[in-house]
Amino acid sequence: MAADRLPHEKGFHVSWDQLHRDARALAWRLDGQGPDDGAWKAVVAITRGGMAPAMIVARELDIRMVDTISVKSYNHQAQSEPKVIKQPDMAVVGDGTGVLVVDDLVDTGKTLEVVRQHMPKAHIATVYAKPKGRPQVDTFITEVSQDTWIFFPWDMALQYVEPYRGTD
Repeated sequence: MAADRLPHEKGFHVSWDQLHRDARALAWRLDGQGPDDGAWKAVVAITRGGMAPAMIVARELDIRMVDTISVKSYNHQAQSEPKVIKQPDMAVVGDGTGVLVVDDLVDTGKTLEVVRQHMPKAHIATVYAKPKGRPQVDTFITEVSQDTWIFFPWDMALQYVEPYRGTD
């Protein structure tokens, strides 16, 4: 993101409704694409942002085995080197064959590089993708420019806004 621009100046605001629609679209795109006669054996959400879309994908595709991998790569809005701080059950996910890894967004792709080291044969799916990270993703729904900051619904709160003219 440009240093002279605040994150909200090129912001893409995603509502709960929009996220739900986009995550369902992701599920439909993945339906029948798994290696076991089209089926997937598990969903692994990248916490925390991937948890809501992973839940929706798992519901839509009737996948009961759901786990998480926790990768920390952001401190507030500054990106740092990603580290796995919680792994999924490796006895279940193995090398990732038949596993859908779901995240809300791929930005630079550094988080997904780390995830691929743990599950090299997993299918990685994100709802949103930026150009730098796109090569790390197998399936996504919407691409946004690299300098766009996505505001997810769990980061937002409804609040009163002054009218453009007048006071009421």
